[in-house]
Amino acid sequence: MPMRVLLAGGGSGGSSAPVLAVAQELRRRGECEFLYVGTAGGPEQELVARHDIPFTTVQTGKLRRYWSWQNLVDIFKIPLGLGQSLRLVASFRPDVAFAAGGFAAVPPLLAANLLRVPTVIHQQDVEPGLANKILAPFAAAITVTFPGSLAHFPGSKTAVTGNPVRQEILTGSREEARRLFDLKDSLPVVLVTGGGTGAMGLNRLTALAASELCLRCQLLHITGRDKGVDGTDLGPNYHQMEFLAEGMGHVLAAAELVVSRAGLSTLTELATLGKPSILIPMPQSHQEANAAVFSRGNAALVLQEDELTGEELAEAILSLLEDRERLSAMSERARGLMSPLAETRIADEIEKVAHR
Repeated sequence: MPMRVLLAGGGSGGSSAPVLAVAQELRRRGECEFLYVGTAGGPEQELVARHDIPFTTVQTGKLRRYWSWQNLVDIFKIPLGLGQSLRLVASFRPDVAFAAGGFAAVPPLLAANLLRVPTVIHQQDVEPGLANKILAPFAAAITVTFPGSLAHFPGSKTAVTGNPVRQEILTGSREEARRLFDLKDSLPVVLVTGGGTGAMGLNRLTALAASELCLRCQLLHITGRDKGVDGTDLGPNYHQMEFLAEGMGHVLAAAELVVSRAGLSTLTELATLGKPSILIPMPQSHQEANAAVFSRGNAALVLQEDELTGEELAEAILSLLEDRERLSAMSERARGLMSPLAETRIADEIEKVAHR
């Protein structure tokens, strides 16, 4: 009989990308049946659809660590989502449930635990998020990207695996990106991305820097949905898009430099591909610890958003593009930061738990 695996997570592409990478590995090994539980408004539904995995949603409250009036509303969504998840788990009857953080993972994995379905969670970031802190006591196995995360979880059930990468990221084509966006061979390509949901602060800085940048390079700018900026006067070297469900591997292949937030899914892709980067982490967030790993390894230039102007961002990008030796060194150092074959190690843990 095929192994039945409940997958969960969403609200951002960052929490769903590693889950899908592991699903690819499990499917490669043998027959599996999947059900992915996510959010109604997140980008994960498009990503899941590309993998031919059934998708459904439950109510879930976002787990914010700061004061917001929405916390008062969302707290009532959690028991509703738990009830919906209990019905889904009882109907699907999984052998194991797996998630990689994100607030959308909490109701499905708690429901799985209540119905005696073993769960596995993966910790991407250096510092654990609130979702994984809630789920960790109930998990049968925990995997982490970095050894520095081990102190946050029980050692008896936690393993260092690295962070998985989807196959489509590894097989991107520079030529296909050039065809899709009519890119010139004569100018370098810079990719700017704020992750699956975008980053308005990064977008504003990019808009301020773009007029100078587009004189000397080609800019591929992924803004996130409903976070676009005015680029009408920037000419043919500026290409703006809200989201890429398909083609992310192609634009990464084409980019000679990436300007990004510091979510771990994106950082893992950059490291695996050996992409030099400028990281602008979300202020006062777990991303600062992620970026610090790359900074200490001399694999990226890290800048602070609240200390940065558009002119300074443009200067940093153009300075790096002119320093081919530094770009090459950053590329090599980035490749050494992430363990390869993380999806294989995590799939091993899932199979062990499912077959106990």
